[in-house]
Amino acid sequence: MDSYLPKQTINLGEYTAAYAVLGEGEPIIFLHGFFGDGWTLRPIMEQLRSNYCCIGLDLLGFGDSSKPNIRYLIDHQVGFLKTFLAKKQIQKFYLVGYSYGAWVAAAYAISLVNSHSRQTQQDRDNLLGMTLIAPAGIRDDKFVGRYNHLKPLLWDTKLVDLALNAIAPLSNLTGKQQAFQGIRQARMELVRQPAAKSLLCDRLKPEDAVDTVENQIHCINTPTLVIAGGADRHIPLWHSQTYAERIPNAKLEIIPGADHDLVQTHSWEIVCLLQQCWELKIGSRESGVGNG
Repeated sequence: MDSYLPKQTINLGEYTAAYAVLGEGEPIIFLHGFFGDGWTLRPIMEQLRSNYCCIGLDLLGFGDSSKPNIRYLIDHQVGFLKTFLAKKQIQKFYLVGYSYGAWVAAAYAISLVNSHSRQTQQDRDNLLGMTLIAPAGIRDDKFVGRYNHLKPLLWDTKLVDLALNAIAPLSNLTGKQQAFQGIRQARMELVRQPAAKSLLCDRLKPEDAVDTVENQIHCINTPTLVIAGGADRHIPLWHSQTYAERIPNAKLEIIPGADHDLVQTHSWEIVCLLQQCWELKIGSRESGVGNG
């Protein structure tokens, strides 16, 4: 794999979007997950670049895109994506979202149904298909307890960093280096990426889940593939099953043994599923069958 290429940037007016590009052809927009950026899905992008123009977008508040001091809601990301697509004049594209990015992708597809403007109709026609990988975005009241251990990492004080530095030698002595490095990396990302910090800070209680999509996904009419990791310890399988059951004609594929990092560890299997799905769709178009 080549070294990472520099990201490109585009002025969206209020914000700046950074994005990574690999390949040429029909566009695929990739939306990364929590703590990620436009290169998170590079293992998949690399395997599709010979046939597609793969664009990994840094979502608002992540990577090298603008980081405004706001309470980050999914609607902000949907608006950011829409403006990016319009500024880049991207037409007839596929959308692939991973984890948090899949949540954004689903919300984007919902927004295309909820508006009846001429521009929205054009946007709806442009979205050829959507793939949701280990998708977040389903209300789960267990989320609060699941991430309690990260709360101290949200504190806006250097005392947290001093404490982490102080206990680093202890982690080496107790054989907990890997777990400690995970905690330290999470702290670094929460400081560097305000959207990730906002997502945790603003959703510490069940009633804070104001923008989950489980009650709206039934209206999505975009051909949708849902891919879940059979051993995902972060996004429960029932979240993916909810997407697949409620989105009309959606297809669910489960990769056995795959954890939440499946875009890194099982990229070949994901690419095979994407190609199978899209080749069938392209064949249907060529034979004159409509997309619905």
